[in-house]
Amino acid sequence: MGIFEDDSEPSFEGWLVKRLEGLAPGIRSETERWTRVLRDGGPRSLPRREGTVWLYLNRVRPALLEWSSSYDHLREVTRDDVLAYLKTLRGQQRYDQLSSLRSLFAWAKRNGLIFRNPTSRIKVGQYEYAVLQPLVPAQVDRSVAAATTPATRLILALAAVHAARVAQIATLMLDDIDIDIDIDIDIGNRRLTIAGHVRPLDDLTLKLLLDWLRHRRNRWLNTANHHLLINKQTATKTSRASNHWISASMCGQDATLERLRVDRQLEEALTHEPDPLHLAEVFGLDEKTAMRYADSARALLERPAERL
Repeated sequence: MGIFEDDSEPSFEGWLVKRLEGLAPGIRSETERWTRVLRDGGPRSLPRREGTVWLYLNRVRPALLEWSSSYDHLREVTRDDVLAYLKTLRGQQRYDQLSSLRSLFAWAKRNGLIFRNPTSRIKVGQYEYAVLQPLVPAQVDRSVAAATTPATRLILALAAVHAARVAQIATLMLDDIDIDIDIDIDIGNRRLTIAGHVRPLDDLTLKLLLDWLRHRRNRWLNTANHHLLINKQTATKTSRASNHWISASMCGQDATLERLRVDRQLEEALTHEPDPLHLAEVFGLDEKTAMRYADSARALLERPAERL
């Protein structure tokens, strides 16, 4: 009716005030402007999710508190100050805080708040990833037992066999499946396209796919939704199912859809030698991701020799 006026303060405002406490006035105002640009976007930047904004400000706050005892504005912070602060950090903490500080000072430089970016030419460094670990059979078995419907069984196969991400599964269309139910028997004539990458359809995935398509047709015969996986909410629309619905059946399991996806790619690296080019070809991975799986597989394969 237009007679209600919501005058409650958003939680973000209260959180921002608390996070900026203790900073020198000049540093506080500059940091507040940067934080709001992160959240709302600007002429040359897209808005970030609120959770990302929280992470960025929480990461730069310790350094800003330390510099506030000596300086009043960001333009007074020198490269030596940044290097001295970074010497107290190691590993992931150094990586995260330097990345966030670079964002803050780069924004300040673009907007004429500082004369020189003190974080320029300071390398973040290559992030040291932990060795990926394969799932144990019992973990996979529990996830298989939790998949009790045609939809969840197909979802499980797409993650565990084809290494599809949750969002990729949700956006699959009927046109991404190239099969003829009555004619195609030869596996060479079956195709599944995931995120633009064409993959052959194995017997297991084909069986689960056909089970789901029969269930889909019997329950929602007249739906206009062309997404492969639909539910009672999306059957009357044309939008895709949510990521939460796709992954809900595996929530609480050790072998989540994401871990099953990772495990499938790691298994390929262990079985066919740690070759990043092979992994990139099979799964459509980028160079860095393929190298990470190859490095983990190589480390796992070398461990028995180290124990001898």
